Amino acid sequence: MGDDQSIGVIYVEDDDDVRIGGVQALELAGFSVSGFASVESASGSVRADMPFVVVCDVRLRGRSGLDWLSDLRRLDQDLPVILITGHGDISMAVQAMRTGAYDFIEKPCSSEQLISVVRRAAEKRRLTLEVRSLRSALADRNGIEASLLGRSPQIQEVRRLVSTLAATNVDVTIYGETGTGKDVVARCLHNHSGRRGGNYVAVNCGGLPESLVESELFGHEVGAFTGATRQRIGKIEYASGGTLFLDEIESMPLSVQVKLLRSLQDRSIERVGTNKAIAVDCRVVAASKVNLLELSEKRLFRADLYYRLGVAFIELPPLRERREDIPLLFEHFTLDAARRFERDAPILDEQTMSHLLAYSWPGNVRELRNVADRFVLGVLDSKAVNKSGFGTSDVSLPRQLENIERSIIEDALRRKQGDVQATAALLSIPKQTLYDKIKRLSVNVDGIREGAAVRSGS
Repeated sequence: MGDDQSIGVIYVEDDDDVRIGGVQALELAGFSVSGFASVESASGSVRADMPFVVVCDVRLRGRSGLDWLSDLRRLDQDLPVILITGHGDISMAVQAMRTGAYDFIEKPCSSEQLISVVRRAAEKRRLTLEVRSLRSALADRNGIEASLLGRSPQIQEVRRLVSTLAATNVDVTIYGETGTGKDVVARCLHNHSGRRGGNYVAVNCGGLPESLVESELFGHEVGAFTGATRQRIGKIEYASGGTLFLDEIESMPLSVQVKLLRSLQDRSIERVGTNKAIAVDCRVVAASKVNLLELSEKRLFRADLYYRLGVAFIELPPLRERREDIPLLFEHFTLDAARRFERDAPILDEQTMSHLLAYSWPGNVRELRNVADRFVLGVLDSKAVNKSGFGTSDVSLPRQLENIERSIIEDALRRKQGDVQATAALLSIPKQTLYDKIKRLSVNVDGIREGAAVRSGS
């Protein structure tokens, strides 16, 4: 029994023999089916967000399926409704699709055809309800949970530690692979502490030339070195009253580690070029990709600084060890990307979600965010997945450019309700050029027009 079998079917048909046959075929395929002889008797079983699809004959003794479709669309515009008729009315089929029917099939239809259409509709419904659930969970989040998303035991433990440590002034060391969200945790510690009114100052110790690290951290006076034409307040001093985040602290030169240790012990700093001590009061949150104790044992990191920083530890799990959080995180990043790019947030298909869950994610949450960006932009190729990357390894530059061009044209067509001439004017290209691109890129103009007609209520 497949995943789509969690979605039931409401089957409305006033011909007893046809209804019994349809119900039996769907039940044999694994669906839970409720059969009704009229719209009036079925209406009470339908509600918004229900895990069902509707199969309804168009011509019934009471209310027609086409009339009921309008009611169902108002109740839940994403509910898949499959209409059936034995009259071969093409204009009625077109009207039904414009009104929002999921599909339209003619009697007599085979059991295989009925099951196939219902299965596709059930999968669409399952994905829609899953996305609604994820978006509801995202909307209900608050506090630390809003920053550290996930339901896995690992991320729940991280949230517990952050909640416990945020209320203290203790220095914290965060361990985690690249992209696991060490900066997010550091900001969370700051934002939920008594220091949130002070500055949050982040320093990437691995991104600074050794010659500048000391000046960057401690500041300098005028004339301290060639080029020091004005006084500079260092990061530690600027973080006084708040939080100092030292990312990639394992990269800090040993010579600077000595001075940092003294500053942490004395809670004061000396700017480069002066012996004057300046009192500072900042909480230090350090982050590292590697174990600092092991580095200290190899004399690659000062042991005394390790023990000064190593009061409390938070270990961030890699994404591959909390795969159950991927759907929620991906939906969050999709909604965020849709806002940033001013696009509609698309719904993920089952195949791409399977790839997301199976992938090893060497770039962790940061990589997942980048994939969500490409998904919203329409340039994600879920088939091109291997050990070296998600959705990138087998996609040539011309293919990526085609995807981008197709996305831009489809977006412009939607804005102009499928009007090719108006779209060509919007894009500032000749109409014939647009027609050529539509043909080459296989853009579904008719589908865009039907979607526009549904949104306008025609």
